[in-house]
Amino acid sequence: MEINLPEVRAEVEAAFAAYERALVSNDVDGLDALFWDSQITIRYGSGENLYGIEAIRAFRAARSAFGLERSLERTVITTYGHDMATASTLFRRDNAPGRIGRQMQTWMRTAEGWKVVAAHVSIIDEPQPAAR
Repeated sequence: MEINLPEVRAEVEAAFAAYERALVSNDVDGLDALFWDSQITIRYGSGENLYGIEAIRAFRAARSAFGLERSLERTVITTYGHDMATASTLFRRDNAPGRIGRQMQTWMRTAEGWKVVAAHVSIIDEPQPAAR
């Protein structure tokens, strides 16, 4: 299997960037379009466990649009062959000082383009450097 084929990685990076734009602008239709339309799509959030695209859509429709702006750090996109990829990133929000978010997504190429098939979002207290 070939890892990080440049053309495949560029496609996933573009899909990931589209997701980020849709997320911070609360473009619910755009977000829904980037998730695989399947009953086996999963999204674990900071306060919810969502199984199936209908549960994910219902969550997005009900979510507040307040405080979605964020900055990303240490984003790593890795592709596996031509049809699978992962995207992992850390994020910070000005309205959550001392906290850091973590996001992981599994992306799959479909006939309709790249789609998130599984996602996990969590927020933790900022890790402190180990004492010496």
